[in-house]
Amino acid sequence: MWSSVVAMRVTLRAGSSDVPGEGCPALPPLTSERNRFTLRTVSGIPNIDRKTLRRQQTRAEIVAAAWDLVREEGLAGLSMRDLGHRVGMRAQSIYSYFSSKHEIFDAMFLEGYQDFADWMSGDRGDEVTAPDPVAGARRSVHDFVEFCTSDPVRYQLLFQRTIPGFTPSTESWTVAVQAYEQMRERLSAVGVDDQETLDLWTAVMTGLTDQQISNDPGGTRWVRLVDRAIDMLLLGTRSNTPTTRAR
Repeated sequence: MWSSVVAMRVTLRAGSSDVPGEGCPALPPLTSERNRFTLRTVSGIPNIDRKTLRRQQTRAEIVAAAWDLVREEGLAGLSMRDLGHRVGMRAQSIYSYFSSKHEIFDAMFLEGYQDFADWMSGDRGDEVTAPDPVAGARRSVHDFVEFCTSDPVRYQLLFQRTIPGFTPSTESWTVAVQAYEQMRERLSAVGVDDQETLDLWTAVMTGLTDQQISNDPGGTRWVRLVDRAIDMLLLGTRSNTPTTRAR
């Protein structure tokens, strides 16, 4: 359609006069200031890309509504009917964008881990450069616990197996592994250089998080123990030298 409009304008301008016909207003040149915006529109994004963009926007709205629902009702409370009501469409219509409820969970899993990676890398506008590796490790553990306790439902989806039969897609799992490797790299600076020690650190971190969410939601009973836990972990890590491990 846009190409037809341009062709019509070029045809009307082909005559020697600026007047295309009796009673018709003169058309300004296509290269004039007035028509520059029109020309950019003509050469802009194809219609198929606009459809793709609208589809992506609708998918994002569905995922956002799904987050709202599970934060109110829990992960098990996500229903396609309620989700359709939230986004103003029939439940059956959602299947035009997601083939199953698990695919919606997968999109949420991917989004959650992207948020986690941004959070752990300091993309919050308040990054403080750690003066030494110990301070950096301490900051990482605090960031982890804060991220997890700030949104218990998101923590359950990302770090626990609470949805029967759900397995993240390869794309989503790749982002999760990358976030895990970032944590491994930061802790390696304080001597966490083997899998067993890393497992111990992550077990303590998630253990404090679980206790806080389960037994003192919104409080600080276990969060305030983070520094003591880190001190114990650092002491154990330093004493866990290669010679000690060999013995």
